[in-house]
Amino acid sequence: MYSTVIIGSGFSGICMAISLKANGINDFIILEKADGLGGTWRENTYPGAECDIPSALYSYSFEPYPDWEYKWSHQPQILDYIKYCSKKYDIDQHLHFNKELTTARWKSNHWTIDTKDGSSYDARSFIPALGQLHHPSTPNFKGGDSFKGPSFHSARWDHNIDLKGKTIGVIGNAASAVQFIPQIAKEAKEVLIFQRSANWMLPKQDRMYKDWEKNLVRKFPTLLSIYRNRLWLLGGGLFFLMKTGNNALRKIYESKTKKFIRKHIKDEALIQNLIPTYPLGAKRVLFSDDYYEALSKAHVHVVTESIEGITSAGLITKEKTHEVDVIVYATGFKTNPFLMNLDITGKGNLSIHTHWKDGPKNYLGMTVDQFPNMFLMYGPNTNLGHNSIILMAEAQAKYITQCINHIESSNKKIMEVKTAAIDKYYGKIQSRLKNMIWSKIENSWYQSPNGNIPNNWPGRTMEYTRRTKKVNLDDYNLT
Repeated sequence: MYSTVIIGSGFSGICMAISLKANGINDFIILEKADGLGGTWRENTYPGAECDIPSALYSYSFEPYPDWEYKWSHQPQILDYIKYCSKKYDIDQHLHFNKELTTARWKSNHWTIDTKDGSSYDARSFIPALGQLHHPSTPNFKGGDSFKGPSFHSARWDHNIDLKGKTIGVIGNAASAVQFIPQIAKEAKEVLIFQRSANWMLPKQDRMYKDWEKNLVRKFPTLLSIYRNRLWLLGGGLFFLMKTGNNALRKIYESKTKKFIRKHIKDEALIQNLIPTYPLGAKRVLFSDDYYEALSKAHVHVVTESIEGITSAGLITKEKTHEVDVIVYATGFKTNPFLMNLDITGKGNLSIHTHWKDGPKNYLGMTVDQFPNMFLMYGPNTNLGHNSIILMAEAQAKYITQCINHIESSNKKIMEVKTAAIDKYYGKIQSRLKNMIWSKIENSWYQSPNGNIPNNWPGRTMEYTRRTKKVNLDDYNLT
């Protein structure tokens, strides 16, 4: 019987493990479905993959890193950073690879977790730390299976395909696409971008750190902390763009995007196609220094007509058939329902998906009634549109560690959030979310079909940190 089983070894899972060890809890394991740690930074290896949060903020506050190569780090170094932290904090010994969760069941006073290879584990506490971006979403176009050339999702990039001199059809133009399109455009014969809707985009102003800068923060670590706090404050300022008011501030940033487009694009028709028709913030705001520059190239084309189907030779729109050699789906991820494809049952053999059929009701994004001793990392309503998710992960890890400490040290080993506490909390959160810009547009990954917003936190990170600083045991049934 373990104290705790953590599922997933991305930023959240490793952060959770480090917090447990720092508080003297060593009787835990991490089950990872793949053969290595890293989560989304292990999975996404497409050309140009990098973070859209500056490196100094997209890292643990307790483990500042003076060796970042760029202000906005690339996928290989982010993955190396996670591995570095796992090794430094002695987490490697707790990792069990190739252990894909099949079922997790609450059995009167503990969890039984089964994996695809036939292994079974018992634990007093169960922590899914799976993140929201690991189920690629691939549209089911008519005739999709008939295409004779290579096709793949950007999150499953096929590095064996040589793109040099090829005509490439890219379906989608969001966060991943704006990173890899400038890279593949350097060697492709032609790139056709099938744009579903335009995105608000701001320049990153990225650059490599100079050696003297790295040496300076190694010698004076406080400078890196000051820089991190500055980035955090700037992100906190962007939060106000997420509120339905503040139209004057929003217009300023929308104007920045329009100027950014016109700096690189001279074709007026294309310019109009690149300017979104919805308010900034309603969908994910993107950051790139070179996407619009890539679109200005003669061999890169934006297609705004809807895809009606796929043939053996390419993609069909209303006007024509676009012949391509390769199709890349840059169509994002399935973020709902939460805990997708996982068979998790709580008290009375209640399925989490049955319990959440009307939406993922939760408390602080971490606990769910009828599911004792289960604590979620990066759960519902903890995603951000303005700051680093690592801040939320650290707050969750500290809160959950308090819960685990209570379970391990008291004579009350079962901890279940009260339904009344969830109803009060969830009602207020959804009410606040109706005043956020995400509620003002349909057909986005932020909203569920019933109009609720299951992903995002409606406040700033400092509010979440304050609310999770100390566990209120009155909100839990302890038995």
